[in-house]
Amino acid sequence: MCRFLLCKSKQPINPSNILKSFAKMAQKSKAFDGDWQEDGWGFAWRKNNKWLGYRSLKPVWKEKKKFSTFPETAMFAIHARSASFPQHKNNIEYNQPYINDSYSYVFNGLLKGVTLSLPGEIGAQKIWQLLNVYLKKTNLTQAVYKTTDILKKNSRNIQALNIGIAGKNTISAYCHFTAHPDYYSLQYSDNSDIKIICSEVIEEFEFKSLPTNSLITL
Repeated sequence: MCRFLLCKSKQPINPSNILKSFAKMAQKSKAFDGDWQEDGWGFAWRKNNKWLGYRSLKPVWKEKKKFSTFPETAMFAIHARSASFPQHKNNIEYNQPYINDSYSYVFNGLLKGVTLSLPGEIGAQKIWQLLNVYLKKTNLTQAVYKTTDILKKNSRNIQALNIGIAGKNTISAYCHFTAHPDYYSLQYSDNSDIKIICSEVIEEFEFKSLPTNSLITL
């Protein structure tokens, strides 16, 4: 289980303050099973029409000195990881956000008994690969709905399926949970020049909760 944040600003901003608030939230937050979000983190930002990324195996709150080195940007994504299984710790390739030139992707959730055969070693990677298939065929909204519909039909149980996507000029998130709403519900802030979708509220912004089985684009 993990925490993530997507941010869109009208003008390029220094992401340091939001990174600090996210790190503070992630350090205090525990998953419903008691785990910390301490298995690494990542930051992705958009520059010159491309997504660039940084990933680390350290907890996000232990890399605060790194925050000031990131450039101003109008679009970025943050992810703090809590590995579901011990054998999936300490592998930088598992850490999000996952990026290509067009999109930055983050995931938080727990799916059991998935019968699909997809590329990737962990669930987050497999979902990213499936989503990319549909992003090449249709628009983002339809790609997300198609991906989540297939996952629902081919999973024995889904506690949560939260997908965040930052594109060229929008941030979107799909929220679906059947348990632990206090942990899995997503929050969004859409009342200023800076728009945010986040796993939990952070300082300096007013948030509303995103209902289960819903998609938002800001």
